[in-house]
Amino acid sequence: MKKGTVKFFNESKGFGFVTEDDSNTEYFVHVSGLIDEIREGDAVEFDLKEGRKGLNAVDVRVL
Repeated sequence: MKKGTVKFFNESKGFGFVTEDDSNTEYFVHVSGLIDEIREGDAVEFDLKEGRKGLNAVDVRVL
């Protein structure tokens, strides 16, 4: 699992972005890929899965 920080998450629209700690790469995250409820600034761990527009963060959980 990768580790990162929630950069942005819009609860009403159900999506946001997570920044990976090691590479500073941003990944899209959709509410369907969450295990825990997340907020901006949360430290999280996640896996990656290929989506329609590139890699998405999935199985996102708060550390």
